[in-house]
Amino acid sequence: MFKEYKTIKEVVGPLMLVEGVEGVKYNELVDVICSNGEIRRGKVLEINRDKAVVQLFENSQGLQIATAKARFTGHSQQLAVSKEMLGRVFDGMGNPRDGGAPVIPEKTLDINGEPINPAARDYPDEFIQTGISAIDGLNTLVRGQKLPVFSMSGLPHAELAAQIARQATVRSGEKFAVVFAAIGITFEEAQYFVDDFKRTGAIERTVLFTNLANDPAVERIATPRMALTCAEYLAFECGMHVLVILTDITNYAEALREVSAARREVPGRRGYPGYLYTDLATMYERAGRIRGGEGSITQIPILTMPEDDKTHPIPDLTGYITEGQIILSRDLYKKGINPPIDVLPSLSRLKDKGIGKGKTREDHADTMNQLFSAYASGKESKELSAILGEAALSDTDKLFAKFAEQFEKLYINQGFGANRPIEETLDLGWELLKILPVGELKRIRQAYIDKYLKNDEN
Repeated sequence: MFKEYKTIKEVVGPLMLVEGVEGVKYNELVDVICSNGEIRRGKVLEINRDKAVVQLFENSQGLQIATAKARFTGHSQQLAVSKEMLGRVFDGMGNPRDGGAPVIPEKTLDINGEPINPAARDYPDEFIQTGISAIDGLNTLVRGQKLPVFSMSGLPHAELAAQIARQATVRSGEKFAVVFAAIGITFEEAQYFVDDFKRTGAIERTVLFTNLANDPAVERIATPRMALTCAEYLAFECGMHVLVILTDITNYAEALREVSAARREVPGRRGYPGYLYTDLATMYERAGRIRGGEGSITQIPILTMPEDDKTHPIPDLTGYITEGQIILSRDLYKKGINPPIDVLPSLSRLKDKGIGKGKTREDHADTMNQLFSAYASGKESKELSAILGEAALSDTDKLFAKFAEQFEKLYINQGFGANRPIEETLDLGWELLKILPVGELKRIRQAYIDKYLKNDEN
């Protein structure tokens, strides 16, 4: 039986103090019942003996504490899950936002999830094709991995997120789904995602959670956990391979800082709570595969680096927890290159596990290493040319500089509508390597050079 209390003593902004409580738990949901029958929801943020601090999900304006009652529900936030969620749009609290009927639940799950036993985790080693050459060819995404995208203000990370959601697939043909959580975005951005998914048909395999910028901070904190709970059900209960895209983690961290400040906690770096690392880990570590299970969860968190600073606490801590990062470049974007992925500082720590014969193609690892090396040499040659003039370059340096230009123009710059199979990406890499003398292809085995360049003269 629910316990109701008429001992609401104070309301300050979104925080409410209830005294004389018993058996109340941290994160427990609370219904605040107004005298007119209106119900506002909140959750327990702090407990001190018989006092509970409750954070309201909605505005506290007009709340009369003399006549209102607080009802503690005995459980934390939950999500009603079902396979029927595929193709639907929900708000940040899991309520339908597409005008459809509420989901008939097959299960009701705690949004905080349950930890995966480390001994039961299986190692990520299977390729996920995004259709984007700069990711598939050079910073490969592996099933069960968490690979964030580090963006900057004004760069098209929303378009990149939509492209990955549309195009991503597993080559084995197994059941694949996308869970997309948009956190703290504008109404226009939310509508863009919905319209794009519907136009391309991607909505049929997608569950979309949209938390808008004017929604409460507590809802923003709940949104990614709602998405991950849905993903865990589809992956581990329904045997699907699920790609979870979370954008924008920076908005999530700002909401966390706002709630922390309201609780008068001692701030850490840049005012963020000292437990930011732990909090982010509780989300990121929900990705993975379970040994013996059919499904998997792969995560692509997207964040905007404040002031374009990689050492800012949000990207810094994210980089510690995840297995690499995809970094977007403002310079490439200014050149009109889309998606503007800067491949040299980008890294997928598990890429070697998901490529090769039987997964992508036998020559993938060698061509990847050669493309990285040649592009780095080409950029150095272009910098040298800018300082000393083109006359200072050797013939080979000029070829490397030409390669770097063509690599950006043809390989990285594919637009947000092109979906390249991995074979097309690898073949394009070989075409670009033909710019260079065969003697400079030092990172590729001779057998692959003979096979893929045998009819070409350099």
